[in-house]
Amino acid sequence: MRYVKGTIGYGLHYSHLLKIELVGFSDSDWGTNLDDRKSTFEQCFSLGLRLITWSSNKQSTVALSSCEVEYIALTIVSAQALWF
Repeated sequence: MRYVKGTIGYGLHYSHLLKIELVGFSDSDWGTNLDDRKSTFEQCFSLGLRLITWSSNKQSTVALSSCEVEYIALTIVSAQALWF
């Protein structure tokens, strides 16, 4: 409770004058894990000028090309954007 009391002023502050837009970015690599050949992907979302979330995960399937890796990552990021 002391932490909450001491950080009550922390948070993300948005001005009503700025255009606020949700933007998502993703990047991935293709099969760099030599044990299972699964790719990893990173994603981040910003609302306006502020970063609101980011993550890095291993994909659950093995992709056969770098293009397929990007499509898988984009699909996951797009699905997560629906939660915002």
